[in-house]
Amino acid sequence: MLWIKVIPETSELNAENFLAELKRRNVYKVAVAYAVVGWLLIQIATQVFPFFEIPNWGVRLIVLLIVAGFPIALAIAWAFELTPEGLKRTEAADDTPMPQSRHRAWIFVVIIAGAMSLGLFFLGRYSAPRQTGPAEIAAKSIAVLPFENRSEDKANAYFADGIQDEILTRLSKIADLKVISRTSTQHYKSAPENLPEIAKELGVAHILEGSVQKSGDAVRVNVQLIKAANDSHLWADTFDRKLTDIFSVESEVAKAIADQLRAKLTGQEEQVIAAKPTDNPEAYDAYLRGLAYTLKAGADDPVNALGAQKYLKEAVRLDPKFALAWALLSYVDARGYLTLNLQPTVALREEARQAADTALTLQPNLGEAILAKGYYHYACLKDYDTAVRYFEQARPLLPNSSRIPEYMAYLERRRGQWERSESYFNEAERLDPRNAFLLTQHALSYQSLRRFPEALRKLDQVLNITPDDIDTLVFKAATFQAEGDLPRAAALLAPLHPNADQTLALETQVGQAILERRPAPIIARLKEILAKPDPALGYLNGELRFWLGWAQEVAGDHAAAQESWKQARSELEPFLRQQPENWVLIGDLALTNMGLGDKTAAFAFVEKAIAVNPIEKDPMDGPGSIEILARVCAKMGEPERAVGALQKLLSTPYESPLNAANVPLTPALLRLDPMFDPLRNDPRFQKLANAKP
Repeated sequence: MLWIKVIPETSELNAENFLAELKRRNVYKVAVAYAVVGWLLIQIATQVFPFFEIPNWGVRLIVLLIVAGFPIALAIAWAFELTPEGLKRTEAADDTPMPQSRHRAWIFVVIIAGAMSLGLFFLGRYSAPRQTGPAEIAAKSIAVLPFENRSEDKANAYFADGIQDEILTRLSKIADLKVISRTSTQHYKSAPENLPEIAKELGVAHILEGSVQKSGDAVRVNVQLIKAANDSHLWADTFDRKLTDIFSVESEVAKAIADQLRAKLTGQEEQVIAAKPTDNPEAYDAYLRGLAYTLKAGADDPVNALGAQKYLKEAVRLDPKFALAWALLSYVDARGYLTLNLQPTVALREEARQAADTALTLQPNLGEAILAKGYYHYACLKDYDTAVRYFEQARPLLPNSSRIPEYMAYLERRRGQWERSESYFNEAERLDPRNAFLLTQHALSYQSLRRFPEALRKLDQVLNITPDDIDTLVFKAATFQAEGDLPRAAALLAPLHPNADQTLALETQVGQAILERRPAPIIARLKEILAKPDPALGYLNGELRFWLGWAQEVAGDHAAAQESWKQARSELEPFLRQQPENWVLIGDLALTNMGLGDKTAAFAFVEKAIAVNPIEKDPMDGPGSIEILARVCAKMGEPERAVGALQKLLSTPYESPLNAANVPLTPALLRLDPMFDPLRNDPRFQKLANAKP
């Protein structure tokens, strides 16, 4: 028990006397020395403990003990005094003479301890290795690998994909979990052997594997949860259910995984993962078929967009109260409208709006419905402020969704806010690190900014995930074209044999032949394709016929070119009545009339394209109409306007409508493109064409 001297009442203890007493009893000195030595111990713990792999709680325990010991040290300093004879009560020590050096000893202790503390601090601060790899993997993190289809009917693969996606979707709505998006996991096998390596690539601690067997209305789902670090099985189960009860399996699996990972669920999250989206098994089957099309690598291709649209319409026809299907239908329509992979008619835009509104009316708190409404405002109306409000409203309901930062990246890009777009791309990639489509879009942003080395690196990253992907190879070839490296572009394009509906590859091959001024082979290929045009391609058939005419013109067959352009105009004009705001179609008509020598019509269409999609409303695509203007002016004998437009374009990031890969004009392309031949002798054009990129 501590004995503390009681000062007699006659020596009244005022504030001044108390402070003097603290000093006399060395309490100040002990406090300073304790603080410095305590900090020294904390520095030693933080720097040395990790070396011996002592857990973080060891450091926290040291800190708590030091804090708890501080008042005890002060109390001891008040009651006792350290003398040459040992520890004595302060009253007894007062009568003992002390050497002068003792009064200064504490100063040396403080100085030495302080020097050691600072040394350890700066050693840890500047000698610690830089963090170059991924951040520490969260314990409550998981990736759901593709489920194996064990059905005898291999056409049921869509069903296995759908069950996997629905389980993943339910898990992703638990805020306490980190869940990797399906787009990053779909390129792996169902049961790979190198789980630790895959988990490291995805940045997760756990992997869920599974298989699905469907026979009639009977379904068996096997799942197993694996700790990736040591490939140990934490939990596994088999569910045998009827198709009508499949939702309970998805909910039970999600709940079991949350329990195994000790994730905290809010009441709302428990309701969400237990929700049953429809009572109609046929509607759910159609939904899964439509969903499967949207999950394909080439989801933007017209054939996949049409397939998704077909089955999702069937799903909502079978169950008009199926909010999730309405939301996905709205997204498919809006995406097709924006990318022009579905014919961008007023009717399609209205269908996208109605689908989003229906989903929201049925389930106002459905995250997917709110997200679909925001995407409609972004893609169909270019109402970016309203879109952002919906995206932010959806964020807490979809805490693991990479789509929200992904959509924000696209939105800011269209606003011309390229740095902000880059930030959102990086955020989305942290949530979805192996999403080939997302990475490709990031590469296309670099292309628009003419940051071609970065674009090529990002495209190589995509090829590491999806080797030999045709679209990615074509984007690389288009980048080489923009840099003026036609031999490297040709090496990538020559082995490809695209069909008519693979417009990206086909039109890039056309562009390569024209830039090389060796169009004969591509003329034969275009004639073969256009002999039996695909009605599903809509106005794109007329666009291909325009390119046939231009290839024939470059080959010197002026009469054949005129015939092709006349036919192209007759094929394009009917679509304009249904798609009055399709600025790419309007640009095609401007160039077609330019080829036919109809200057008045060509300029009228150019002005219409600029009015329909002005730069102020769409800084990414809007400048494309200025490129059309530059080309028409060059061909129609107005070099002043042509050079003025080109000067503006070369300093502007944008997506070009004149090639399917959307690469903007560069000095190298000005030097190579036959369409600018009328300007070759103009000194101002020569200066632009020879400028360093």
